[in-house]
Amino acid sequence: MNDRNTKERRTVRVSKYLSRHLRHQPERIGLTLDEAGWADIDELLDAAAAHGFPVSRAELEHAVSTNDKKRFAVEGNRIRANQGHTVDVDLGLPAATPPPYLYHGTVAHFMDTIRAVGLRPMTRHDVHLSADRETATRVGARRGRPLVLSVHSAAMHEDGHEFRVSANGVWLTASVPPKYLRLP
Repeated sequence: MNDRNTKERRTVRVSKYLSRHLRHQPERIGLTLDEAGWADIDELLDAAAAHGFPVSRAELEHAVSTNDKKRFAVEGNRIRANQGHTVDVDLGLPAATPPPYLYHGTVAHFMDTIRAVGLRPMTRHDVHLSADRETATRVGARRGRPLVLSVHSAAMHEDGHEFRVSANGVWLTASVPPKYLRLP
């Protein structure tokens, strides 16, 4: 295996570690997020090292800057995940007018439930939607053969449903009732 592959695998491991502790389990390493989900980078690096996963500042910056999904934001010496939290945070995202259609990637296994109740956030705070079919296809493919659902977001918005968009372009809403879905 060459050095490039080794570095890429390490970057993926660092990114997954950041996601786990900035989105889901900060307490597992003794990290405290503020109400908006921000953590002090030095505290994060110290906590990671103390829990057996030392990460250099350069590795963290590389993982953040090269992440294709732009999962993280850095401001000064603070870092947070852009969305996808299961811990209680308020990202402070303002309401936004969505495009006419948004998309959601899933797999056939979930279709009966989706037909019955629509899209729900499950363990997350919001339902995640993509602005394009290609992104939704990639999201769905993480769990198997992807199915892409079209969401009539303009109609939802007109009917009073609120949308927000994260720093990395993921559209967020509380739920999507079945009547706004175009199913495959």
